[in-house]
Amino acid sequence: MNPKLKSILINIVLFAVVVFLAIKVVQSIKAPIDFGNEKSLREAQVVQHLKDIRDAEIQYKQAHNKYCSNFDTLIDFCKNYEIPIIMMVPDPEDTTFSKTINDTIGYVKVLDSLFGKREGFNIQEICNVPFSDPVAQFEIHDSIIKRGGISVPVFEAKTPFEVYLAKPGDKFTEKEWKTRVDNAKAELEQLDKYAGLKVGSLEEASTDGNWEKL
Repeated sequence: MNPKLKSILINIVLFAVVVFLAIKVVQSIKAPIDFGNEKSLREAQVVQHLKDIRDAEIQYKQAHNKYCSNFDTLIDFCKNYEIPIIMMVPDPEDTTFSKTINDTIGYVKVLDSLFGKREGFNIQEICNVPFSDPVAQFEIHDSIIKRGGISVPVFEAKTPFEVYLAKPGDKFTEKEWKTRVDNAKAELEQLDKYAGLKVGSLEEASTDGNWEKL
């Protein structure tokens, strides 16, 4: 082979190798960023559902002095239960005009009170985990715990990574995606933390979400 041609071929091969390695380096840097962005996008919607569940549970507890572990019951409560609209007005018996009383001026359904301003909101979907494939519901439980000799109602709603991260993002193969999800899960489990999103607790009197404790 002509030495000059051989040199050109070697340079072409070396250039191709360099380009290939450069692409791999870029992909290795970009992949975790893409995964993190997709995970954050999905979790934002999951968190919103958990916040909605928490709001509904708090109203349910105010009405029944306990939480609810059945979505059909909780949804029916939101659709049909009415809560009073309270206005503070001057006490008519107070001649000093310094005292006020609470006056009920009407009633509003829980659904309208909590979600009436949310355009396109569908209470029937409050139980469904966004991005789950097939569609799955949040796990929901309620219980009673003892604190200082007092019975305290508690609830918990949650969903693990495997549910809302089940389907690969557009930029990943199924294998690559599963590896990323498994790694994210392992990192949290090593810290003895729940690998997913949840609100409330069955062990303490808290209505916090675990995303609020990060």
